[in-house]
Amino acid sequence: MRHALTQSLPNVTIIDAASFDEAKVVVDRLGTADLVILDLNMPGMNGFTGLAAMRAAHPLVPVAMVSATTDETVMRRAIEFGAAGFIPKSAPLETIAEAIGQILEGQVWLPPAAVYGGTEAGTSRQEIAKRLRELTPQQLKVLSMMSQGLLNKQIAFELTVGEATVKAHVTAILKKLGVHSRTQAVIAARLLDMKTAE
Repeated sequence: MRHALTQSLPNVTIIDAASFDEAKVVVDRLGTADLVILDLNMPGMNGFTGLAAMRAAHPLVPVAMVSATTDETVMRRAIEFGAAGFIPKSAPLETIAEAIGQILEGQVWLPPAAVYGGTEAGTSRQEIAKRLRELTPQQLKVLSMMSQGLLNKQIAFELTVGEATVKAHVTAILKKLGVHSRTQAVIAARLLDMKTAE
């Protein structure tokens, strides 16, 4: 990870921490950081509790998770808990560098397989973008509001439509994107930093 960072960011300053508590003390002392990288299995993490605690204490600091796991469910859960990315340790050096670069630019990064699961593990970002382009303007608005965490009832109120209409849009969005849950749809949108024209 250090090698990937120094290779992609020549003037980077890296501060190591041996545990979550130590990492939090460092960020608390600095007041901010361009990026915090947490290992899912580092001492003190307690699953995603550490991630949630870091996000609560420093909501403006992007947090990337790294782990030896390639479990797609775990990766998606990390994004749900506020991670800006999940980088498998087994990823090639150039992929790690690309992931860090995108996270620093404000995007969310996940291996495409983590969005679509094992049945479509080869799905590329280009394919995700193609599927997003198939959404109607109204479906894009609904997806954008889903990305903001709004419930169907809230989306219906914002768009002045019935809740049944929103449910129909959500069903169509999931079908067009080839995903099985709202979370997967939101991750697909965030992966491409989806912008919806107002």
